[in-house]
Amino acid sequence: MKRENPVLEVKHLKKYYGKIRGIEDVSIQLNKGEIFGFIGPNGSGKSTTIRTIMHLINKTSGTIKIDGKEFDKDDIVLKEEIGYLPSEIFLYEDLTVKEMLDFHESFYKRDIHARRKELVQLLKLDEAKKIEDLSLGNAKKLGIILAFMHEPKILILDEPTSGLDPIMQQVFYQLLLEEKKKGTTILYSTHILSEVSKICDRIGMIKEGRIIKEERIEDMEKNSLTYLTIDSEEIEKIKKTLNLKVIMEQGTTIKFVNHLKPNEMMNLLSLFKINKLLVEEVTIEDLFLEYYK
Repeated sequence: MKRENPVLEVKHLKKYYGKIRGIEDVSIQLNKGEIFGFIGPNGSGKSTTIRTIMHLINKTSGTIKIDGKEFDKDDIVLKEEIGYLPSEIFLYEDLTVKEMLDFHESFYKRDIHARRKELVQLLKLDEAKKIEDLSLGNAKKLGIILAFMHEPKILILDEPTSGLDPIMQQVFYQLLLEEKKKGTTILYSTHILSEVSKICDRIGMIKEGRIIKEERIEDMEKNSLTYLTIDSEEIEKIKKTLNLKVIMEQGTTIKFVNHLKPNEMMNLLSLFKINKLLVEEVTIEDLFLEYYK
C-alpha cells in the first residue's frame, strides 16, 4: 500500500543468519499520526523486523528510511526521533527506578523531566524501588516510560501490553491515542488481536518473513465477511443455490463463509424451509486463523 512522504519507510528488508531465514522480504510504510498493527504468530519475523529496523541486528539487505533519509546505525540525530520498547525488558538491576530514569534523561539536551513526571504518575510507578525488585508489570511500565519520555516522532513497540494488568492496559491504550493525536507514528507489534481493532489504523500480517496482507481496519470492517450457519432439511439445495464456501457440515446443519449482501442472502434463503439461522461477523481473529492455517 503506497503512501506519500512516509515517516518510516522499510523496503525489501531481508535478514538471514547464515542460511537460516529471519525475514525474507518486508516492506512497510507508516504515515504521520498512524498506528500500524504488525501481527503474526511466533517465528513469523515480527521481532526480527523490529530489531533490524532498530539496528540491534545487522540487515542482510534492504533499506530503512525516516522522513526520506536513510537510517544509519550511527545516526544519533535520527535515533533520538525513535522511542523503542522491546518485548523483554533488560535493565541495570542494581539501579533504582529513579536512577535509571535520571540516566536516560541525561542523554537528551532538551528538558524532558516534566514529561517523565507525567508518565510516572500516569503509570503509578514507584521511583524508589530497585529494578531487580520490580514485578513483570512494573518493569514493563518502566520500559514504556523510557520509550515515551523524550516525546519521539516514532514509537516502535514490541508486545507492549504483556505483563500489564487489564486496568493498566486501558491506561496504556489511552496514552497511545493521545500520542496519535500529537502526530506520533506508531509501529505496534502484537499477538493480542483484540488490541488491533481497538487502536490501529492499519494492519500488516507477516508470515514466514514476508508481508502477506496489509489493509486499513476501516476497510476490513466495511468489507467484512460473515459466517452463515443454517439448519435445514434442504441442505444440498441450499449449497447449490448459495454457492458459498462451506467450512462445516454436520447432519442438517451447515456453516458458510458469506459474502452476499443481506437482501440478496434473504431472498435466496426465502426459497427454502429454514429451521435455524445464525449470522456472525468474521473477526480479525478469524481472518488471522484463516491466513495462518
